[in-house]
Amino acid sequence: MTLLRDIPLSSLQFYLTATYPCSYLDARQARSQVATPSFLITTPVYSELVRRGFRRSGTFTYRPRCDLCQSCVPARVPVNEFESSRTQRRAWKRHQSLQATVHPLQDSEECYQLYQRYQNARHSGGGMDNDSREQYRNFLLQSQVDTMQVEFREDGVLRMVSVVDLLTDGLSSVYTFYDPDVSGSSYGTYNVLWQIALCRQLQLDYVYLGYWIHDSGKMAYKANFRPLQGLKQGQWRELSEQELK
Repeated sequence: MTLLRDIPLSSLQFYLTATYPCSYLDARQARSQVATPSFLITTPVYSELVRRGFRRSGTFTYRPRCDLCQSCVPARVPVNEFESSRTQRRAWKRHQSLQATVHPLQDSEECYQLYQRYQNARHSGGGMDNDSREQYRNFLLQSQVDTMQVEFREDGVLRMVSVVDLLTDGLSSVYTFYDPDVSGSSYGTYNVLWQIALCRQLQLDYVYLGYWIHDSGKMAYKANFRPLQGLKQGQWRELSEQELK
């Protein structure tokens, strides 16, 4: 495996944060390794970081480095091996009326209002439901790499927004939010399928889904996209049925 010092990441510095409450598993403490300075993290450099288990929040690029826990597993879908399930095919068919348009990152009142509605309905009490406009901008609208903002509309109504990074070997899903009030929707599933389809169209190999955590209900949906590869002990490999149960 290529050593860190042999690639462009050698120009970066890495530091460990202090511990903080884990966002995914109750009563656990988390810690992150952070890559700096952010202005050196270009798309090629960030692509290599993602392959090593990093992801970003705004211009903050990190990976978990917890003292007593290794539950966060970087996950990606190899798009040329992926086969949709019956449930996923139904979700794809159900939302064929959605029209996707790709934009550069832009501060839209319409998108921000949808973001707030989504947070209040789906993540109430999680801290993000009270995000100010500035926090929203810092989280989703700040990027040093190639990023697109994809808006999905139905009859002109904004239903979903997905922020996606374009890497050298795939797409990295930064964050997706959608209309929480549409009964029977499967927007999240449809969005991942849409990214897989776009990857194939662009002849890229992977959709990176961030971290899969076995004991986190928020992350459970990622196990539905098979095969799912995980980065364990420095190597990407397919996660087994037993691991994903």
